[in-house]
Amino acid sequence: MSVVIVGGNECMARRYVEICREYRCKAKVFPKSDAALKSIGDPDLLVLFTGTVSHKMVRSTLRETRGKAVKIVRCHTSSASALRNILQTHT
Repeated sequence: MSVVIVGGNECMARRYVEICREYRCKAKVFPKSDAALKSIGDPDLLVLFTGTVSHKMVRSTLRETRGKAVKIVRCHTSSASALRNILQTHT
């Protein structure tokens, strides 16, 4: 399963990838607005940490995934336990 995480803390990006590996998922993390956001690809799950991301970035992310079969999960907190709960529910 492939997971794209948008938002969150920059210092936690490596930890997010490690947590996804525990659930046998491949992860891409975009903690801040980036031109690479255009290369989201075709993930199975999109996690939006809304507490640490701008409205503009949320809109551009949703625009990139429009028309694709992607599960989108919005979470206000960007903690490791929040990500674990999301992955436990959706994997």
